[in-house]
Parts: sequence; structure tokens; C-alpha cells
Amino acid sequence: MSQPITFAFQSNSPEQTQALAQEIAPLLVPGDTILFEGEIGAGKSLFCRALIHARLALLDRYEDVPSPTYTIVQTYDVGDTEIWHSDLYRLTDVTEIIELGLEEAFEKAVCLVEWPDRLADLSPKSALSCQMEMNEVEGQRRVKFSWTDPRWEKLTQLLVKACKT
Repeated sequence: MSQPITFAFQSNSPEQTQALAQEIAPLLVPGDTILFEGEIGAGKSLFCRALIHARLALLDRYEDVPSPTYTIVQTYDVGDTEIWHSDLYRLTDVTEIIELGLEEAFEKAVCLVEWPDRLADLSPKSALSCQMEMNEVEGQRRVKFSWTDPRWEKLTQLLVKACKT
């Protein structure tokens, strides 16, 4: 396995985090998975909601995008694919993930996974990891993306551009 490529930056506001998600949204294709790590309140759901809203907006649609904390998985039809937004925080056994159909979704949908540590060995090797950390200034977050699969190289220029704004 090759060394992970990482890109880290500081988001100065929730709006800047949302803007980044909106930039990434149109680039995602079936089979893309983003794994979101970070403590409660770090901005994982904020990022996912903004990304989903951006994809729906491309179809001139709006839907409520609730946190999947209690439903575990929410799916959204975005025309050319589905987006599966999952929050695995409450899962205690990897077999629950198989029962949800998440393994199959990794191959045919865009998947946004909060609390990916619950995936254990089921975590897609080609996934993009996004680690979000709060810092001392309210609203600011340290965001670090890492990947090994070359399919994510397309994000490098986008991330550099987004961080300059």
C-alpha cells in the first residue's frame, strides 16, 4: 500500500466548511466514499448536509437532510446515483453494517460515513478520509483529508483553491 497523501487546513467558520462541501459535491461519483472522523460537534454532519444539499440543488431540488444518528442511514436520490449518509455511532457490531447494505452501497453509491471506526475491516480501501477537529476559537475547525487511491488526486487543486478563499 502506498503512503497516504494528506492535505490539512483551517476552516474559519461553518460557512467556509459548507462552501468546501459544496465544491466537492459535484465531483463525487458512484463508488466514492468519504469517511468522517471527529468528536461530537466537530462538523461532520454539517459538512455532509451541505454536500447533499449541493447535489440536490444541481437537480433544482431541496430536501430536509436530518442527521442519521437515530436512523443510522439516510439515502438521497441525486439523479445519476444515490448518496448514502450514515452515522455509525450507535452500532456495536460489524454485522449490523452488513445488514444495512452499506457494503454494497460502497460499490454503487456515493457514501458519507460518520464514525467509520465502526466499519472495522469493511472500510473501503479507496475511501477519502476527512478528520475534523475543533480548536480554541469557536467555529474554527482543523480539517485534514487523506487518501491513498489516485482517484482523489482531483481534489488536490480544488482543496488548495478553496483554502485560499
